Amino acid sequence: MVKIGMIIGDRYEVQEKIGTGGMSDVYKAKDHKLNRFVAVKVLKQEFSENANFVSKFRVEAQAAAGLAHPNIVNVYDVGEENGIYYIVMELVEGITLKKYIEKKARLSVKEAVSIAIQVSMGIEAAHNNHIIHRDIKPQNIIISKEGKVKVTDFGIAKAATSNTITSNVMGSVHYTSPEQARGGYSDEKSDIYSLGVTMFEMLTGRVPFNGETTVAIAIKHIQEEMPSPREYVSEIPVSVEQIVFKCCQKSPDRRYQSMGELIADLKRSLMTPDEDFVKMVDPNEEGSTKMMGSSEREQIKRQARNRDSMEEAMHLRKEADMKRNARKKREVVYEYEEEEEDDEEEEDEIDEREYEYEDEEEEDDEDEDYDPKMERITTVLAVIAAVLIGCIVLFLVGKALGLFDGTLFGGETQQEQQQDEEEEEKKQVEMIEVEGKDVDEVKVALLNLGLTPEIEYEESVEFAQGIVMKSSVSKGTMVDEGSNVVLTVSAGSEGIKVEDTVGMSEAEATATLGKSGFVVNKTESHDPYIKAGNVITQSPAAGSKAPKGTTVTLTISLGPEVTKVPMPDLMAKGEEEAMAILIESGLQLGTVGEVNNEDPALTGLVCYQSYSVGTYVDPGTVVDINISLGPAQATYRFMEAIAGPTPEEDPAYRSGTMVTVTLMADDGTQLLSTQTASFPIQQQNITGIKSPTGYILFQYVNQTEATSITNEDGSVSTIEGTSENKEIRRPIQFMEE
Repeated sequence: MVKIGMIIGDRYEVQEKIGTGGMSDVYKAKDHKLNRFVAVKVLKQEFSENANFVSKFRVEAQAAAGLAHPNIVNVYDVGEENGIYYIVMELVEGITLKKYIEKKARLSVKEAVSIAIQVSMGIEAAHNNHIIHRDIKPQNIIISKEGKVKVTDFGIAKAATSNTITSNVMGSVHYTSPEQARGGYSDEKSDIYSLGVTMFEMLTGRVPFNGETTVAIAIKHIQEEMPSPREYVSEIPVSVEQIVFKCCQKSPDRRYQSMGELIADLKRSLMTPDEDFVKMVDPNEEGSTKMMGSSEREQIKRQARNRDSMEEAMHLRKEADMKRNARKKREVVYEYEEEEEDDEEEEDEIDEREYEYEDEEEEDDEDEDYDPKMERITTVLAVIAAVLIGCIVLFLVGKALGLFDGTLFGGETQQEQQQDEEEEEKKQVEMIEVEGKDVDEVKVALLNLGLTPEIEYEESVEFAQGIVMKSSVSKGTMVDEGSNVVLTVSAGSEGIKVEDTVGMSEAEATATLGKSGFVVNKTESHDPYIKAGNVITQSPAAGSKAPKGTTVTLTISLGPEVTKVPMPDLMAKGEEEAMAILIESGLQLGTVGEVNNEDPALTGLVCYQSYSVGTYVDPGTVVDINISLGPAQATYRFMEAIAGPTPEEDPAYRSGTMVTVTLMADDGTQLLSTQTASFPIQQQNITGIKSPTGYILFQYVNQTEATSITNEDGSVSTIEGTSENKEIRRPIQFMEE
């Protein structure tokens, strides 16, 4: 298990957790060998225990490590330690494109195209190195605080898909290509499809296909027509719309064949956005995607469901017919072959006699070039061979056209077969019981019958949430395959789910909510990003439940209030939060400085921004900020001469004694250390002292000389001198600077 402070690979010190995903956790770490910060992605335990996945994961990650491009999050290292499998990557400080879209509701056309160009350039570099991403989505695209766009997780998707990792691990099915949804072969053009869906979301703030289950969404990618982004945002230029359409073609052959082609069109759309220059592949070409009606789509669904059983039945039927026909034909052919063999024996005898005669003739006349007998023999053999070949060809052609399945051999005529096929196409099915059953089970059962379920929700106390209350078709009713069946499903006693209307036009939002039984109330507000007349916010929020008849308040955009961008308030925000706020406002983060600030509550937060809050600036303006280091610490100075020990401090001190003088601050800082026998010490000039108080320490030795005294009896006694170590501490107060 990874813990903060641990060292991985003898060089990467884990500092903090900065993200988590379906397969891994991401940590910020310090690379002590190269003295730089990196991102370390650590596989979660359930994947680390899968040896097959780990092996493929390592190979793909090592391949991705060979990529180096400004629009790719570079992989530096891959390793394993004590069961921890990790990848070391470039640390990009910023936010994902998904969060950026969520913050802005949708992006402007120019911004979306610019981001798409940078993403395409990164993917192109990978494709040139034969590396396919296979999981392009806004969650795997990062926008740095400098505005750089980078694609991450190259190579990881291939390792995961080759080991059948589930879709909730591999990311959203909203961005998968039709061939990936079918589980088929995917190549560079699969990445182009996913990028087209990502562009759709940047431009509209929503994905093109949505549904209640991943299977339902995947089927829509395979079968349904891609909606136009201009249906949601009318000001999208025709060139950008056509680029999205071409990226998202069902058939890979109709998409852009390389990222280079896509980049060229994206750049051209920036210069001439209203020009319709995108070249679409002719839809009548073989293998192209064709528009299908609802009946055709239902027929394809039926064929997909019944394909295996139908093919097996047809195979057995044809096999039986062929065996029956073969028996009858052998009876005719054998009689014909017996007669033919008798004729051939007679002809062989004639031929032998003729060859003998011919040899005699050749011996008599070797110069004879033309022999009419030989010509006759050759003609007979050629006719026999032609008859045999003709019979074989006729049999093969007749078999291919179904002629031998006709009435002559006891089968049906071609006309009867066509009638049977028409009857099968018009086949009816019996409606099953659906009331009281789970809606997901009912949908599967109806699809297996060849019927198309449509879901409507209603609040119910009697039925639990997700249970079918009634159906538009009664049990036992015979209906044509492909018919629609409306299922009324319980939304539970808590209420009906409120649909997401943010970004919709006022009329569309009102109709959507009214269909669910809600009453709509509207307010207006200016918004620089949402088109005038479209919904900015809604209350209750999307996804919540409310009883039928509840009033849903929609805030309708009046468009931007001014042409310039209001400066947001960054004070008391963290650096990352401030960067996100600036990006959301269409501004850029500039220099980030560190300064002292007297307010201790601002420590580690923004204490200065280069533009005042509320002022209006041009979009893209660079804003500098300062992060507080906390209150500045007061400093002090010592500017005095130092006098020697006084009689009060030591009566025994004698001038001229060698003294060690040390000046100390109370925080333990030594400011001066010297030895002198002469006082006072000249005036000192010491500044930047962090403690307001300190002391002067005097250390020296007091010595007394030997003396002689005369005793009462007249004798003389000598008193030896003494030596005493002395230490005096003199407190002092420093002056504030």
